Amino acid sequence: MPTTAPSVRPFRIDVPESDLADLRDRLGRTRWPDAVPGTGPERGLSVATLRDLVERWRTAFDWRAAEAALNALPQFTTQVDGQTVHFAHVRSPEPGATPLLLVHGWPSTFAEFADAVGPLTNPRAYGGDPADAFHVVVPSLPGHGFSTPLAGAGWTVGRTAAAFHALMGRLGYDRYGVQGGDRGAEVAPEMARQAPASVVGVHVNALVTFPSDDPADLDGLTADEHERLARLQTFVDDGMGFAAIQGTRPQTLAYGLTDSPAGQLAWVAEKVTAWSDPAVPVDPDVILTTASLYWFTRTAGSSAHLYYEGAHDPAAWAPKEPSGVPTGVLVSMSQDVAVRRFAERAHRVVRWTEVERGGHFLAAENPGAFVDDLRAFFGALR
Repeated sequence: MPTTAPSVRPFRIDVPESDLADLRDRLGRTRWPDAVPGTGPERGLSVATLRDLVERWRTAFDWRAAEAALNALPQFTTQVDGQTVHFAHVRSPEPGATPLLLVHGWPSTFAEFADAVGPLTNPRAYGGDPADAFHVVVPSLPGHGFSTPLAGAGWTVGRTAAAFHALMGRLGYDRYGVQGGDRGAEVAPEMARQAPASVVGVHVNALVTFPSDDPADLDGLTADEHERLARLQTFVDDGMGFAAIQGTRPQTLAYGLTDSPAGQLAWVAEKVTAWSDPAVPVDPDVILTTASLYWFTRTAGSSAHLYYEGAHDPAAWAPKEPSGVPTGVLVSMSQDVAVRRFAERAHRVVRWTEVERGGHFLAAENPGAFVDDLRAFFGALR
């Protein structure tokens, strides 16, 4: 099976030194707003928190080390449906490995999966069973990171799913698993609906489910499920400001975030911090790597268009029928909102796993649990 097709080109991250100097200069000239006395995180990321992150980004963060670590993953670009698609492609040394596509969300990047790729592709080297090996493909969503520039409007979940099917076919894979979190948890099931014969199984985390208007929907829910519904309601009532802006005026937002690295950092850091496991402090270098990828690729605006497309796509809000493809759901007990009985309306759920540690970005926060659940889910399908 070929690693690449003729239309697939090798890619390596190589940020010019002038861009690094420009970043440090802009960070050093940040114009800081005043904080309103007596207010807290309910109004946004604190000035003190952002000042610390900005100073670390300017003086201590080693982008070249982060760049080298990401470049350890073989990367490529190709054109699909007129759009540049960037992806990492790591083939397993095990000939019988299962092809697996990993799809990130926002404000994430392909780097979210970096720590999981080794154990997934080469379980033998990590004390695992070689039968659990995967050939791993990790694309950047259109308009995110190196999948740029955005070639045009209309990159809905459905169009993205079709493009990723085309990508896997171009790489020589005709049957494969799909995993996704956040927006990836929408793309992955849509891929199964579009081409169920091509998808071995769907695995998701950070899945969002909603109850119906029937009060009986809530009968018999567990205490944990009621807590998730309360978390969902809090998010809808108080945490959707970013989505309202990105879903209505992504281009206006782009000017500020593309010009101000402190603004870009605040936009990313608030969500990474808020959506991660509160019991495990987020490594600031993880936040800075994510912010750097958005900053150097100038994709604050193009990534926000994903929300615009979702808000204006009738298919995004239509009821979903199960594809019939087996689906596994991995749930963060600290952050997620999914309830199984609601998920089963749109998915053929055959595995449901709840983990204590790790939040919205499970592949990065708890890669061990993430890898273990993928192995168990796809192992059962074999």
